[in-house]
Amino acid sequence: MKTTHMTRALKIALIGGLAVTAASCAAQRQMLPFGLGGKKAPTAVATAGQRVSVLEFEQQLAPSAALSGRDFFLPGPQAANSWPLPGGTAENSVEHVIAAADFTVAWKRDIGAGSSKTRQVMAPVVADGGKVFVLDGESTVTAVDAGSGEVLWKHNVKPEGRERGEGILGFNIRMGGGSSLTGGFGGGVAVGGGKVFVASGYRTMSALDAATGAVVWTVPVDSPIHGAPTVAGSRVYVVDIDNQIIAFNTANGQQEWSYRGIAEPARIMRASSPAVVGDTVVAPFSSGEVVALRASNGQAVWNQVLSRTSRTSALSEIRDIAGRPVVSRGFVYAVSHSGVMQAMDIRSGTPKWTLPVAGVNAPLPAGDVVYVVSKSGELTLINRDSGAVYWTKDLNVGRVRKEGGVFGWWDHTVHPEWSGPILASNRLILVNSDGEAVAFDPKTGVQTAAIKLGAAAYVAPAAYNGALYVLNDKGQLVCIR
Repeated sequence: MKTTHMTRALKIALIGGLAVTAASCAAQRQMLPFGLGGKKAPTAVATAGQRVSVLEFEQQLAPSAALSGRDFFLPGPQAANSWPLPGGTAENSVEHVIAAADFTVAWKRDIGAGSSKTRQVMAPVVADGGKVFVLDGESTVTAVDAGSGEVLWKHNVKPEGRERGEGILGFNIRMGGGSSLTGGFGGGVAVGGGKVFVASGYRTMSALDAATGAVVWTVPVDSPIHGAPTVAGSRVYVVDIDNQIIAFNTANGQQEWSYRGIAEPARIMRASSPAVVGDTVVAPFSSGEVVALRASNGQAVWNQVLSRTSRTSALSEIRDIAGRPVVSRGFVYAVSHSGVMQAMDIRSGTPKWTLPVAGVNAPLPAGDVVYVVSKSGELTLINRDSGAVYWTKDLNVGRVRKEGGVFGWWDHTVHPEWSGPILASNRLILVNSDGEAVAFDPKTGVQTAAIKLGAAAYVAPAAYNGALYVLNDKGQLVCIR
């Protein structure tokens, strides 16, 4: 086993005494300082009786006049006969799929425990071999028939004797609204070679037989695993909560190598997965680092830090890359919570362009463009080559509501949280915390349809054999056809 360490000192940032921060705590809009894109910083000076907006010192996304009215190419939809990994493929890149042509709910199935004050549903859905595999809020893996929704088998990966109340860092993890998580939340599933690989917040990595759910191997790890695994070749890769990526042998679970990034306990209550292309693994960390490593030995190839501090939001200090990095056409696309989206050359890490986008979802490169949704609920269409913006649409128009506390205290505005997008059968589809799956025109961003999912959804849909599958917060698997 080989372990590679960073040469610089480890940095630990604890935001407000919290080790984990929910995405719902971070719904405030955020933009970048420092005038990225060549604009000069404002020089206005406030005089008596004059106010200068602080927001003028933060760069904002603006549509490019040169792209106004210009069309762009999108590839036609392709059949998705397998969705074995959280991002569909090892590169986390799926441009356009045939799925949900009628955009109606075919069925819903209860598959296990939903989210509560002590647990979270956060693992992406995967599918292969006629089965859909999901992980519920109590670390139970369920295999479901993809056509009928029949439950085929279940297996709980929580070690015996491990009880709720043992926080993943040794203490309770606070979320928005004062609730807490004290169980081994996190992790996820992936399929490959007839096995279902299960990463767990209970400090285990397991492989199950995909046909029966029988345990093939289980190995302990030092720290809880926050995100779902990525399988490529003879290795399965996971990132733990200490910003360490570990490569396991798929046959026996032996740890082949590991690499530790900058320590950063503050993170979003969403989980990312590495991307793999050829002999390169691209690992995302909560420190805002994107690191390319050799798949064969874990040696670092390049490193980029997607991090900026906003003058107007302390939440920009949370640098987590909670959305999966995507490798497409020789470039890595990634976005951080602190407000940096970047396209980087896969060979050198050299940025091709940078935009002030704060997000917790994976970008979607498709054809000539890249779609991305910000944490404030803005859907932006970007030219893949130049980074210029075609348009930005506010997804929360008509969806914002007021919520009040006791006797009207602590009134606050609630914005839905969005997950996705996925391009399916000529619709751009996202799900949200209002319990909707919403379709938009991929050329204009205009909403075209919406259906109810039965509960809030925080995990982007997966496509398989003509259908979309969504796991909602109640622990229900929803099939959309």
